[in-house]
Amino acid sequence: MAEHLRELAQADPDGPAVIDEFAEISRTELNTRVNRLVHGLRAAGVGPGDAVAVLAGNRHENIEAVMACGVSSWVLVPLNWHLTAEEIAYILNDSGATALLADTEFAAVATEAVKEAPGVTVRLAFGGEPAPPGFDAYEDVLAAASPDEPADQASGTYMFYTSGTTGRPKGVRSTSFAVGMPVSVHATLLGGLAGMLQVPDGGVCLVNAPIYHGGPFLFSMLPAYRGATLVVRRRFDAAEMLRLIDQYQVTTAYSVPTHFVRLLRLPEETKAAFDGRSLKAVFHTGAPCAPEVKRQMLEWWGPVIHELYSATETGGLGCFVTGEEWLTRPGTVGRPLPVVSIEIVGDDGAAMPAGEAGTVYVRNLIGGDFSYHGAPEKTAEAHRAPGLMTVGDIGYLDDDGYLFLCDRKIDMIISGGVNIYPAEIEAVLVNHPAVLDAAVFGIPHDEYGEEVKAVVELAPGQAPSADLAAEIIGYARGRRLVQMARSRPSQ
Repeated sequence: MAEHLRELAQADPDGPAVIDEFAEISRTELNTRVNRLVHGLRAAGVGPGDAVAVLAGNRHENIEAVMACGVSSWVLVPLNWHLTAEEIAYILNDSGATALLADTEFAAVATEAVKEAPGVTVRLAFGGEPAPPGFDAYEDVLAAASPDEPADQASGTYMFYTSGTTGRPKGVRSTSFAVGMPVSVHATLLGGLAGMLQVPDGGVCLVNAPIYHGGPFLFSMLPAYRGATLVVRRRFDAAEMLRLIDQYQVTTAYSVPTHFVRLLRLPEETKAAFDGRSLKAVFHTGAPCAPEVKRQMLEWWGPVIHELYSATETGGLGCFVTGEEWLTRPGTVGRPLPVVSIEIVGDDGAAMPAGEAGTVYVRNLIGGDFSYHGAPEKTAEAHRAPGLMTVGDIGYLDDDGYLFLCDRKIDMIISGGVNIYPAEIEAVLVNHPAVLDAAVFGIPHDEYGEEVKAVVELAPGQAPSADLAAEIIGYARGRRLVQMARSRPSQ
C-alpha cells in the first residue's frame, strides 16, 4: 500500500475516500489506484526527483496524482487550467517536467503545449473523452500496472508557480518538504501543520476551489491525510455548496472571500433552508476579507470560520486566527503560528513599532526557507536574510502581536504624497448591495501623480447607469473613513 494511505485503508477499507462528479472511490480502491500509478509512471521512465505536471480540474485522478508524487520522490507541478498553451509550455520547460497528466477537458491546450516541451516524454490523459494524439490513456496505464505496494517509497514535494504578474511565473521550491525524506517524516510534518491549523481528524471535506492553488491544495490534502472523505467539485456554485454541506454532512471546507460574498447574496429562502450544523472548520486564505463580509458569515455559520495568512513561498506557515478570536479583533489575519515570527520593516530598513505599517516579513523559526526555481535574483529580492522572507504585503502589528494587512506594496497608490491602500476601498465597495466584486487601482494623474479608479462587477439583476455609479461612489466615500477607523488602532 502507498505508505500515506496504509492506515486509512486498513481502518476503513470500504469507506469512501473521494467522491466526485464521476465516481466514488473507496479507501482500498484509492490505495490500489495510487499504487498502480506509481508503478506505471516508473515503468514509463519517471525517476526520483523528476517533475510530474498535472493539468486537471478537481477530480479523483488529480488527487491520485498528488498522492503518487508524495511517495515516489517526484516533484508535483500543478498547472492552472486557465493558462494558454504557450504559458503551460513555459512552465513545463522551466520545471523540467518529465511527465504531464492531463484532463481531456483541456486536451486542446495540453496537445499544443507539449509540442513546445520536448522534455515531457510521458503523457497521460484521463476524463470522459478519448486520449488526444500523443497521449496514453490513464486508465490503460493503471490497468497494466501492478496493484502491489511500491518499493523504495520516499517523500516527494510540490512546486507551485506564482501568477507571474511581474513577468514570467516563478516556481516556488520549499526546503521544508525535501524530496527523498522518509514518508513517515513527511507524515509527521503534515500532522504537526494540521494540528497548528486546527484541522479536525476524519469527517468530510468539501473541495470546490481549484487545487492548483496553494490554499485549496493545503486544506484538501491535510484533511485527506487526516482521514477525511473528500467531496470534490470542479466549479464553485454558492447554492450547491450549501446543498453539498448538508447532503454529505461536511465538517471541513475551504473558501476565499469572493465565495463568502456570493453566499451572502443568495436568496433569503435558500440561506434559510441551510442547516450547516455539521461544519467544524471552514478555512479561508487568499485576498483579505472585508470585515463586514466576514462578520456576516460568522453570524450566519457561527465561529467555525478560520483564516490563515500565508503564501506559497512560506509553505503554508504564517498567521492564523479562529473565528472567535477574530470577533475580538475584527480585521486581523491573526497571530504568528508557533514556528514563525512576523517582522514589520519600514522603507529605511528599520523595524516598525506596534501600530505602524511597513513591509511584512515572515521568519521561519525551524529553518525552513524557499527559493524561486532558476531565479536567484528574485529569491534574493524576497529575502532580508536566510529564512526571513516577504511577498510584498504591507501591514502592522497591534500591541498583542496580531497582524493587520493594508495591501500589497506593488498595489499601493500614492496620490498627492498620501499612501492609499486599494484593499481598504475594495472592502467597502463589496458591501454595497449592487456590487458583487470590485478592483481598485491607480492611474496616472498630472497633478497628484496617481488617482484612484475602481472597476466593479455588478450583482445579478443590476444594470449599469450613471445614477448607480454615483450612488456607489457616494457609498464608498461615506464609509471608507469608518472602515479605516475600525480596522486600525488609535495612534
